[in-house]
Amino acid sequence: MAKTTVPPQSAVLDTPTLGVEEEFLLCDPLTKQPRLRNTEVAAAGRDLGVDLQLELTRCQVETATSIGGHIRDLRDQLRELRFAAADAAAHDGCQLLAVGTPFYDPPPNETTDTSRYQRMAGEFGALTAGVMCGCHVHVGVEDRKQAVRIINHLRPWLPTLLALTANSPISAGIDTGYASWRYIMYGRWPSCGPPPYFESVNHYDAAIATMLEAGVILDPHMVYWDVRVSDHLPTVEIRISDIPATVDETITYATLVHALVVTVMKEIATGSPAPIIDQEVLRAACWRAARDGIAGRALDMDTVRLVPTRQLVRRLLDYVAPMLAEFGELERVTASLEKVFEQGNGAMVQRRTLARSGITEVIDECARRTAEGCDRQTDIALSPS
Repeated sequence: MAKTTVPPQSAVLDTPTLGVEEEFLLCDPLTKQPRLRNTEVAAAGRDLGVDLQLELTRCQVETATSIGGHIRDLRDQLRELRFAAADAAAHDGCQLLAVGTPFYDPPPNETTDTSRYQRMAGEFGALTAGVMCGCHVHVGVEDRKQAVRIINHLRPWLPTLLALTANSPISAGIDTGYASWRYIMYGRWPSCGPPPYFESVNHYDAAIATMLEAGVILDPHMVYWDVRVSDHLPTVEIRISDIPATVDETITYATLVHALVVTVMKEIATGSPAPIIDQEVLRAACWRAARDGIAGRALDMDTVRLVPTRQLVRRLLDYVAPMLAEFGELERVTASLEKVFEQGNGAMVQRRTLARSGITEVIDECARRTAEGCDRQTDIALSPS
């Protein structure tokens, strides 16, 4: 993951800071297979003035924004970073794809050649073979006790965030039956999934200590819960999302998360307790979100009944609307969500394109949408000249 320094508070609206990381897949534009070229693409990125991070597998790169106090501080950065990453990939003969999982399995020996990643491969074997690209949103929270309280309050909203951003329905060239196959695959790791309800920061730390003792993780950075206290930054890190298909969807998602965390912080300040959601109910809701995305139904954890997923997305929007209005973003976020409902999120567009035109067109469409809305997007070489 990218290593940045996060100041705990922003002067803008006196709200916590915000940072966004996006993980991308590298693909061969002709064969459509994953390309194990992240080191070379990162080098091309340096030549172009962008810092691309290496991920667990050699067919992935990651971008990270600087730290802002408002989404307006990051909006242009997110566009420019996608453009620069796509440009660097094209310079090395690759397509850059904002997708949660590859359309085909990568070649053997795909683990990135760093000491830490090689140690992970040695300890966890075939688990490290899965390629998963997410979007991680960091919200500045300096006090760890406060951060753990925020995690408890965020737990009920995690399935809705996943459903909204689901963008990985296809694997091995076919529809998996899941809008977010990435989330299902990620669940194989023993430190993944929704976090439990924590009674205190000591309870949180004890859970990590147990995972370390059992060998479930090699270090605290391998705590892959859907939301966690960052091990190296003073932030709460929301990790449940697939990488959204378009930069506009990433901007909307990050804005929603920022508003959600600030809304939760205000509730905590008034003494409002977090709802204690049974862990198995929450896991079931996350599984359903991964299966249906926004196109189907979701588990309402208030009633433990299935309802249209869009109903829960609108409930989230209503919950954070006062904060979005304070940010000056309510109208834009509302319009963006309505566009997603009308045109589909990443999973829906992939499935629609697969049914109409086949897998090759799906991949090319994903490459086009990755760059959609980015600066100078028409100049990006989506395939090598």
